[in-house]
Amino acid sequence: MHETNASTNASTSASANATQHNAAQHNAAQHNIAQTSNPATPQVSTPVIQQVSKPCQPAAAKVSPASTPAASQVSTLATSQVSTPAAPRVSTLAAAQASTPAILQAPAPAFALPAILRPLYPFAQHTFVTPCGPRMNYADEGPRSGEAVLMLHGNPTWSFFYRDIIRALSPKIRCIAPDHVGMGLSEKPHAGKYPYTLATRIADIEALVAALGLKRIHLIVHDWGGAIGFGLATRHPGKIGRVTILNTAAFPDTSIPSRIALCRAPLGLGALIVRGLNGFAWPATWMTMHRRKLTPAEKRGYLFPYDNWASRVAVHEFVRDIPMTPAHPTHPTLAEIERKLPLLAANPKLILWGGRDFCFNDHFYNRWRAIYPEAAAHRFPDAGHYLPDDGGAEVCSKIGHFLAPIATTPPPRLQLKPDLSRLNST
Repeated sequence: MHETNASTNASTSASANATQHNAAQHNAAQHNIAQTSNPATPQVSTPVIQQVSKPCQPAAAKVSPASTPAASQVSTLATSQVSTPAAPRVSTLAAAQASTPAILQAPAPAFALPAILRPLYPFAQHTFVTPCGPRMNYADEGPRSGEAVLMLHGNPTWSFFYRDIIRALSPKIRCIAPDHVGMGLSEKPHAGKYPYTLATRIADIEALVAALGLKRIHLIVHDWGGAIGFGLATRHPGKIGRVTILNTAAFPDTSIPSRIALCRAPLGLGALIVRGLNGFAWPATWMTMHRRKLTPAEKRGYLFPYDNWASRVAVHEFVRDIPMTPAHPTHPTLAEIERKLPLLAANPKLILWGGRDFCFNDHFYNRWRAIYPEAAAHRFPDAGHYLPDDGGAEVCSKIGHFLAPIATTPPPRLQLKPDLSRLNST
């Protein structure tokens, strides 16, 4: 349900350049924000903010009988121990913001961007250490402010998905686009070292927002980013401004294409398709487009983070985390998000929808229209799942127009009272 298009046609990978897979996990009791320079520029050690929180405990394996090995608790500052898998502790914004910051040296990014992709994705790499320890990469472009547009991607994409929107908006609006753990340029830990669940994803973004000190957030969500983004928004509705919805869902549903269901197959078959044959990320480079084809460079951009079995761990775990029944561990989280969607009824919303999306089809579009009937909506009948790519400038223009009020609103002016003491002294 919460996945991008995938194919049962198992094919060998057409992946591009391999990334550097030497990421080291950091202390689970630390949230570090680091900015590292673009690989094209000399590396400069930059002070970072360290947020201290309770360590995360990986959750139990999910769904498929071909489960991953038992999870180990990430070591704390003082000790390291193996514990029974448990649900992750979700950091609240208030708790994270109350943490005492410390100045550290910036760690290196988990993965480096190939030089050939820098013209398409010219953004500096920033690193945040999540509550569970793995490093999360994110783009942070535009004027620094406590107000920002937060763009959340799905599976099997990464912040590269929002590259054109970031270019269009960042001259006037702060744009933040993270790569979820296991995706894009972020660290890709083994499933036994990190709980790849919706609850953990929400906690990661919640901690990032707190560590960046964001006071006002305007969301753009796609695919799994919808459940993650609305998970954040329904917990902190007072921080949310405008919301843009792109081919996604944030509620339980029983609709799932058979080709995605096959990627969830037990007995290791789903893992073989997704991780062994790259039968999810690679087919997505052509199944998600209908108006045009992705260029070779664009395909490379989408595929290079997922070039082998180990680097496709999150692609598979996202598929396994789809809660098709109430018995699934993620179902209560998603059901709670759906229950709280009315909290955002008054927020301005824009629904942009690719009509040729075989996964997030018109069934989901109509559900959103029923949930938020007052939302502005535009359906692109001939566009696919990768809407910013397939819809092109038209999509960017509609988003830019929708967000224009926050880009043009001047900062509040100080109201200074006249100093009457001088008049009285004359």
